[in-house]
Amino acid sequence: MRHEKYNISGMSCSACSARIEKSVAKLEGIKKINVNLLTNSMQVDYDETLLTSDKIIQTVIHTGYGASIANAKKASVEKQESSATAVSTKNETQQIKYRLITSLIFLIPIMYIAMHHMFFEWFGLPVPTWIAGIFHGPENALTFSFAQFLLVLPILYLNRKYFQNGFRNLFQGFPNMDSLVAIGAGASVVFGIFSIFRIGWGLGHENWNLVINYSSNLYFESAGMIITLITLGKFLESKSKGKTSEAIEKLINIVPKQATILKNNQEIIIPIDSLKVGDEVIVRPGESIPVDGIISTGNTSIDESAITGESIPVEKQIGDTVISATLNKNGSIHFIAQKVGADTTINQIIQLVDEASSSKAPIAKLADKISGIFVPVVITIAIIVTCIWLFMGSSIEFAFSIGIAILVISCPCALGLATPVAIMVGTGKGAENGILIKSGEALETAHTIDTVVIDKTGTITEGHPVVTNCLPINMDSKTLLAIAAGLEKNSEHPLAEAIIKYTDSQNIIPYIFDNFKASFGQGVQGIYNNNIYYAGNTSFMEKQGINSSFVSSKLNQLADEGKTPLLFACEKNIIGILAVADIEKPTSARAISLFKKMNISVVMLTGDNKRTAEALRKRLQIPQVIAEVLPQDKEKQIAILQSQGHKVAMIGDGINDAPALARANLGIAIGAGTDIAIDSADAVLMRNDLLDAVTTVRLSKAVIKNIKENLFWAFFYNIIGIPLAAGLLYPTFGIKLSPMIGAAAMSMSSVCVVLNALRLRFFKTDHINQNVSRETFFQIQKKEEDSMMKTTLKIKGMMCTHCQKHVQEALQAIDGVVTVTVDLERNKAEVVSTREITTAEFEKSITDAGYELVQ
Repeated sequence: MRHEKYNISGMSCSACSARIEKSVAKLEGIKKINVNLLTNSMQVDYDETLLTSDKIIQTVIHTGYGASIANAKKASVEKQESSATAVSTKNETQQIKYRLITSLIFLIPIMYIAMHHMFFEWFGLPVPTWIAGIFHGPENALTFSFAQFLLVLPILYLNRKYFQNGFRNLFQGFPNMDSLVAIGAGASVVFGIFSIFRIGWGLGHENWNLVINYSSNLYFESAGMIITLITLGKFLESKSKGKTSEAIEKLINIVPKQATILKNNQEIIIPIDSLKVGDEVIVRPGESIPVDGIISTGNTSIDESAITGESIPVEKQIGDTVISATLNKNGSIHFIAQKVGADTTINQIIQLVDEASSSKAPIAKLADKISGIFVPVVITIAIIVTCIWLFMGSSIEFAFSIGIAILVISCPCALGLATPVAIMVGTGKGAENGILIKSGEALETAHTIDTVVIDKTGTITEGHPVVTNCLPINMDSKTLLAIAAGLEKNSEHPLAEAIIKYTDSQNIIPYIFDNFKASFGQGVQGIYNNNIYYAGNTSFMEKQGINSSFVSSKLNQLADEGKTPLLFACEKNIIGILAVADIEKPTSARAISLFKKMNISVVMLTGDNKRTAEALRKRLQIPQVIAEVLPQDKEKQIAILQSQGHKVAMIGDGINDAPALARANLGIAIGAGTDIAIDSADAVLMRNDLLDAVTTVRLSKAVIKNIKENLFWAFFYNIIGIPLAAGLLYPTFGIKLSPMIGAAAMSMSSVCVVLNALRLRFFKTDHINQNVSRETFFQIQKKEEDSMMKTTLKIKGMMCTHCQKHVQEALQAIDGVVTVTVDLERNKAEVVSTREITTAEFEKSITDAGYELVQ
């Protein structure tokens, strides 16, 4: 199966796109076709063993339009730019602008000649004598009419495409918007020529009534005005459409055209096209990253807002990935090119957004079907209504103007623009905020979602463990962390990395241990100042003969919170606990809350054990959790929900969740930009932020609402406009719609639809720049610890360190006690507990140990 994109020329309304789709769809081997009026493009999936691109192009040409392969995926951004929608739209806008200005230059004198007497009669404006002497009065009727005919000819020539396309499609049996314009304006001109002959005959036979009758019913100015107003509408429409491509254009403009590489120890500046995988690229402060790669030398901070939408620069060092089109802020770096040309992240984004904005949502099929039959129906209505008015005894001129008004007011431009403009603006808005929506169909599907299934690791959580609790016993936290750093720096256990990163962030200097030993899966030990220190789980401590039962309640509490506690001991005494966990992202709770407010059920899917999953469920208030699910079984869980009638969105990392992403009604891959899973997901979130998933659903709802508004007004406009143009109100109220007003109304309807769609540019995302550091989580933990009960006791009878130890053990044995610190010199003990312990309980414990509690 081959996917190919084509540039299409000559389309003017949705009837054109419907006709091309119908013709190409008949070809053997066509699996899927989508023609987009807004972007003048066609995307086709076909069996290349049965069909060729040349055959497809010839079919389009035979249908009456132009076609060429778009080559959307180029080896460089410059080549991408040449085929980007923004550039083609600009060229089209310039051409239309030239036609419009020139048409206006000729239209103004036509209007003045045709209506100069009205200016005097209605507004009292003086008419120059030479104008009155040449064009005013029945004796000047021939110069009056022939001058208008000569002035309208340049307008007709400049806008001849309406007549070429319109009559060609009409004769081939597929009339479109241009056919309506061509018939209306053409009939006006033909009638005007006929009038000139009748005026000449009347002057020759001195039939002044005939002369006055035909000279007052010329339609040259109507023909010129119709074409010029429609061109004005096209110009405004094209200008508005150009604004929808700003997201792509911004991305294109920030990519450098050249790159500096290091070759044979020399710096060489080369075009970005010439970069190859493995080249060593040099980027200095203030320069943009040309391609994707991995830093080999130096460190810096990089502004990735163009790709991820995140405004705060990201710190980068050796081994970190850099992404094309991002901005190097501070240091100079060297990196090895990994992805170049079409494989870079920026080029993939441009292609994805371009294809999405060119795709068609299912809701667009309604407009296409109607537009396909709308034009021939309108032509039929115009002929029938004209005949009815003639049959009722109206003049030819009156009936003729009615027919023309129906034709020009009924052009289905608004119908053709209702859907694609909204989709283009919506996908562009998403791209601006790091949300890449793959197709119009995906954009429409998102608003129907009633259930969201979210992968836990890397989606709800950070995806890597961090230290969350530091609980020292009889020592300060810095000492405990120095011991932990010294023991864990030689360990290969996954949790050791989390401890080292945390102690580094706290500027802790680790102790240096001798005789380091590691017991696989249990713990480590080492000697410092002739004391043996241990770090590990409870099983490891028991093997060393160390009693940890007095902290068992705290260990269970940490486990219930989804945290993994690590015990630290000196000789035979527990000296502290460090808890490590894969913490949730700062915005996950808010995202889940917003989903619930939108009446969307939230399900967390994870391979973790039920205890850890349940702890996270409680903290984030997730309604349902499915735990201990193997990766290959995630897809089955999606299928079960779908079988229950739910519309399911799956949010995962896009790699091991690929089957589930593909199975879901809407697959959303959440990733860090370089590992986007385009094949398996319908939407890709460049930031690791669940709030963007919420934004995706909200954006879909906003776009679909906007499309429905556009379709309503397009249909409503034609429902009201056609009867009004047909003269329905004329017998009762004397209201008749002139062809000029009809042309203006038709043009403005299209502009209004586009402007309504452009309101989506003001759509606000749910994302808030929240950079919650690990220190923030310690602050939260500190608040939790501050909420515990702290009691200071004065004890009499302690004489030595043995007494100190006995008191400590006695107090630690009390239920609810977390930590005990005994000060031998001051004869005091400080107790931290999870509950309020009575004085009687303290007194009994101390008395049983052989000491006295001083009240």
